Amino acid sequence: MTASTLRRVRVPLPLSVAAAVVAWLVAWFANLPLANWLAFDVLRLEAGSHLGEAVAFFLLDTPKVLLLLLGVVTVVSFLRSFVEPERVRRALAGRGTLPGTVAAASFGIITPFCSCSAVPLFIGFVEAGVPLGVTFAFLVSSPMVNEVAIVLLWGLFGPGIALAYMAAGLAVAITSGLVIGRLGLERYVEDYVWTIRAGSAMPTFRPTLADRLHDAWRSTADILGRVWPWVVGGIAVGAFIHGFVPTDLVVSIGGSGNPLAVPALVAIGVPLYSNAAGTIPIVEALLGKGLPLGSALAFMMAVTALSVPELVILRRVMKPRLLAVFVAVVASGIIAIGYLFNAVAA
Repeated sequence: MTASTLRRVRVPLPLSVAAAVVAWLVAWFANLPLANWLAFDVLRLEAGSHLGEAVAFFLLDTPKVLLLLLGVVTVVSFLRSFVEPERVRRALAGRGTLPGTVAAASFGIITPFCSCSAVPLFIGFVEAGVPLGVTFAFLVSSPMVNEVAIVLLWGLFGPGIALAYMAAGLAVAITSGLVIGRLGLERYVEDYVWTIRAGSAMPTFRPTLADRLHDAWRSTADILGRVWPWVVGGIAVGAFIHGFVPTDLVVSIGGSGNPLAVPALVAIGVPLYSNAAGTIPIVEALLGKGLPLGSALAFMMAVTALSVPELVILRRVMKPRLLAVFVAVVASGIIAIGYLFNAVAA
């Protein structure tokens, strides 16, 4: 066999996928013993010490979260290749207020959009005739509740917290959409938005299965390349909290004994910039320190749905009064959910 022939040999697609799955599983199950070996045998840190526990937490959670992201984003990106934004817009246009709002919030969980795509989506929804409240339900749900965060929460904390997070996010998105839709704020959308007519031609190209897998992997590499610093930074903060921050301090600020804990955590979360994956390690550490579930969820939702970068982006299509209403309604919903879950979990 010549060198040129060897270069033309391709590994069969099923074999490549199977090898990738096996490699992922091996890395997943080797993570815990490897992290403990590095922290306590190689680095010779004392088990139970502040530094030892913080380093062990970081060495364990960094590959764990990145592996979860690698697997989940690849699968989701593959499934997303079957979902086209224009079809989402058409499905939402022309529905009644309540069904449309619920459908928009639900679409926000499974569709491939985040705060970075808020402006073109907002324009596209308006052009498609989607009511303003329905559009806002989507804009709240898409960054706040996403399938990556749900799977990460499920893997790290179990189904109870994952489903609670999804229910809370949907409740905030639906309520926000209904409230904003009733206020009649269309005049506070920037004027140029109403004059834009986006193209609505549907692509005729049908990608093959190999094309979809290749695009999914490329999308995963792009997403991981953009979010891994925030994930690692979040894990570092979580490791510091886990190892060094006294439980009494966390409880005094965000615990059930402070009646203003939930709005305080929401106020702290707004200036931060991260996606749900980046906040999960911090939430994990805070829950481990005794922070109530509702307070932790409120902090997480404030970071993902009301971050300053997203508000800066949305200002391009909203006048200040509409943006202020958006922030007030969403923040109120998040705070209400935080208090509700704290009361239920008490």
